[in-house]
Amino acid sequence: MKIVILGRGNWGETLGFLLGINGHEINFRSARNPQPLEPILSGVDLIISAVSMGGVRPTVNQLTSLKLPKNVILITATKGLDPLTTNTASQIWQDALPQIPLVVLSGPNLSTEIRQGLPAASVAASVDLATATIVQQAFSSRQFRVYTNSDPLGVELGGTLKNVMAIASGACDGLQLGTNAKAALLTRGLAEMIRIGTDWGAQAETFYGLSGLGDLLATCNSSLSRNYQVGYGLAQGKTLPAILQEIGSTAEGVNTTSVLVQRGENKGIYLPISSQVQKLLNQEITPQAAVAALMLRDAKPE
Repeated sequence: MKIVILGRGNWGETLGFLLGINGHEINFRSARNPQPLEPILSGVDLIISAVSMGGVRPTVNQLTSLKLPKNVILITATKGLDPLTTNTASQIWQDALPQIPLVVLSGPNLSTEIRQGLPAASVAASVDLATATIVQQAFSSRQFRVYTNSDPLGVELGGTLKNVMAIASGACDGLQLGTNAKAALLTRGLAEMIRIGTDWGAQAETFYGLSGLGDLLATCNSSLSRNYQVGYGLAQGKTLPAILQEIGSTAEGVNTTSVLVQRGENKGIYLPISSQVQKLLNQEITPQAAVAALMLRDAKPE
């Protein structure tokens, strides 16, 4: 297949690596490669958006001004929320290009491990399962197993919301709170993700799959996760700007947290963990005080 990848960060490069295993023709375009996009779109089968959340709208605006091939499929691999609308990347793409079949690709996929040749699995989700199956076949290999799903919003939110929990998880490990605390955090974090996700319109069962629970476990237990590194660094007394400078790339959970808490307040949804993460990021509270606030909440049924 002929494939164009928009965005050449760690994840964009990793997607190119996976597609290269299967011998596809791949072209990259990014802010570092500002050549005209239209010439390489001729006859393209798949367009993959692997830009950061901040780059989604500029990329969308660029594509809406071009004539796209008739049978092209658009894949979004961005995990974030738009601060203006609280929309996900796929919702922005769908609003701008409703005529183009859209697939969300998300799962427990740490780029470093994949580039090392270690096995991984992911989910290709679309309201049209035939379209999701095309993407599944494009990516599937002995190293990378891809499942299909008919709940793209749930798949996308699983990958997006777990970044907030990864910050909390990193802080938990940075404070050396132990395995019991970590298990409680992840379990209640998943419940929080499901609470707001189902209000959004996603299916609860999607969050128990690879793109929800699977991604949560991977990201919240690995120092390879940038969002985990943010939480861990904050627990060590580092400032957020210093941590982000050390990481040297985007940690989407930082921006996602404020948007998520805003949406929760607007919808009247209880988000205790996300709220404490926001206070921690804003330096309104210490990691120790955030833990105390979560532990001293009113007793209630699970």
